[in-house]
Amino acid sequence: MTKIIAVVGMTGSGKSEASDYLVSKGYQFLRFGQITLDIVKQKRLEPTEENEVPIRESIREEHGMGAYATLNIPKIDELLDKGSVVVDGLYSWTEYKILKEKYKEEILILAVVASPNTRYARLSNRELHDHDTNLRSRPASVEQARSRDYSEIENIEKAGPIAMADKTILNEGSVGELKQKIDKFLESL
Repeated sequence: MTKIIAVVGMTGSGKSEASDYLVSKGYQFLRFGQITLDIVKQKRLEPTEENEVPIRESIREEHGMGAYATLNIPKIDELLDKGSVVVDGLYSWTEYKILKEKYKEEILILAVVASPNTRYARLSNRELHDHDTNLRSRPASVEQARSRDYSEIENIEKAGPIAMADKTILNEGSVGELKQKIDKFLESL
């Protein structure tokens, strides 16, 4: 039985929208990348790609490519005591393998995908809001987004979990259309 849905996708694909919608359906929430943003805040840095890349890479240098899975497993287990969990931002192939090995049939990987042009347009139109204290919906220029794409594919194995997802949702339209697709996905579980 699926108890964990890990949402994967490139920046701007709609992972956070999908995750938020699953939370509205009763799922507990965990954001893998919050570890990075907490360090950014602790160091009093701006939440930019230029500041985040070295932090993400140093965490992986210290703990290996499965760092975020390993560091977040205790949090997932704690949340599972309360109900089903949505994980926003599983990135690396090693993290994927660690979670699949640990949780087996309890975890399902959901890829939310959109073309680079669609994602870059979304990111460049985003506004940073004061209420977004966890920095989940940050704007990025086309150049910043492309740089992040390349970095995540080349340095943190991000494409593997997307390619091996149990289910893929194409998100080229509105938030309402995405929610309809998620409802159909949930009905299939």
